[in-house]
Amino acid sequence: MDCYVTGGAIKRLRENKGITQQQLAEKIGVSSKAVSKWETAKGLPDITLIEPLAKALGVSVAELMSGERVVNGNTSANMLRAKFYVCPVCGNVLHSKGGAVISCCGITLPPLETEECDEEHSMTIERVEDEHFITVNHEMTKSHFISFMAYATTDRLQLVKLYPEGNAETRLQLRGRGYLYVYCNKHGLIKKRV
Repeated sequence: MDCYVTGGAIKRLRENKGITQQQLAEKIGVSSKAVSKWETAKGLPDITLIEPLAKALGVSVAELMSGERVVNGNTSANMLRAKFYVCPVCGNVLHSKGGAVISCCGITLPPLETEECDEEHSMTIERVEDEHFITVNHEMTKSHFISFMAYATTDRLQLVKLYPEGNAETRLQLRGRGYLYVYCNKHGLIKKRV
């Protein structure tokens, strides 16, 4: 597993909490020598100790795994800062209103990098009643397809999941200025200012 708690993270979080190795060891029922081994990278905590270790350090399991404390600044979210994630195992499409630690099927997912719209992924937008009909002239085979389309403005996000052998089209309400996103399973996340 490439994302496992490190000794440096345990030491930093323990020191930030202001407790000794002995105090941490007592809280989770291990010896202080075990904590010392973890912090000097001579050993790793057993998987069964991850949750109690996170609780003793006053952080979530995700914070323990990343080694960084997450502080909620309670800032207002802007959907234009949306980040998208796609699970390579099950195909789940996930999103956040900014930076986040997202995992699915036991894998920590990196946010998708966006590319500007190109000719291969050009979008046609037609107004139909109170919505817009968006079409991408793109093949929809099992090996190369558009996985989802989304539209983000400052206050809302609309996302439609698409499937191979269907059509690369959907209807969305395009209100205000924002970004239209199209995710190609081979070329990544494409965005276009609308």
